[in-house]
Amino acid sequence: MTDQNQSDTLVPDKGLAPASTALPTTDVMEELTTPPRSQWRDVWDQFKSHKGAMLGAMLFIFIVAAVYLGPYLWTIDPTQIDIRARNQGPSWAHPFGTDQLGRDIMARMMSGGQTSVSVGITAMLLALFLGSFIGVVAGFFKRLDGPLMRLTDLFLALPLLPLLLVMMLLFREPLSAAFGLERGIFILIVCAIGITSWMPTARIVRGDVLAIKEREFVLAARSIGTSNSQIITRHILPNVLSPIMVSATLGIATAIITESALSFLGLGFPPDFPTWGRLLFDGVDYLQQYPERVFWPGLAISLTVLSVNYLGDGLRDALDPRIRGR
Repeated sequence: MTDQNQSDTLVPDKGLAPASTALPTTDVMEELTTPPRSQWRDVWDQFKSHKGAMLGAMLFIFIVAAVYLGPYLWTIDPTQIDIRARNQGPSWAHPFGTDQLGRDIMARMMSGGQTSVSVGITAMLLALFLGSFIGVVAGFFKRLDGPLMRLTDLFLALPLLPLLLVMMLLFREPLSAAFGLERGIFILIVCAIGITSWMPTARIVRGDVLAIKEREFVLAARSIGTSNSQIITRHILPNVLSPIMVSATLGIATAIITESALSFLGLGFPPDFPTWGRLLFDGVDYLQQYPERVFWPGLAISLTVLSVNYLGDGLRDALDPRIRGR
């Protein structure tokens, strides 16, 4: 009887830990109950830790707000001519001075900034669309990879500035007659810059697509009969978003510099339609007497390009999971 009672008694295993130490701690419970962080939250946290990117983002937002919202506060017409106030230095009435015709340089800087930033963003979107489309198609479809990459190499081998000059001379008059002078030149400059600057984006996107299309989730989607268009839109494009966004920021800087170069050479917008490059061109003749006429548009171009480059650098670090958190 005694032996049976002893056999029915449960004896704890000596190898088991006490109940007080086996229970999860408070920190473990908090980690288990905390909702998972989203990928974009991690991207934002990494982007905030990049001081140069934050400074570039704030500077670019300030420049865009100044050129688009500034004319609502500074209501002087940039095309208003006042011969009696020509060639004046900085003053309360004209903080940036006036040009040889008495036009307010600050108002012309804002108006020119609208044109330069608009050209940069629009040309970037066109180059981004062409580069992403050609890169995805070349990387996903093996039969089209060779011809499309040879086309990309052909465009890379062409001299950029002479090609832009030829396009401006050939299509300036037809587009101006069809859409008006200012709108026609805007379309021409945007198309010329976009068509000649999509190649780096195409090569970067193609390289990423070649690696992603061999991943397990793409092979699994293909094995269940998913069409090529659905694979591209659902699996390929979301995973190449990082290089596309970085190329977008850097493309804005390239487009602004190219437009400024064309306007500086006198092949951009007409003289009465200000851009930052056109203001540089107009101020060269008065460089020794009034150096501030070249300083202000040059500073605006430099700060815009610098801020966009820092912004792209921060986006690259934040969107790349291999270096995120370093």
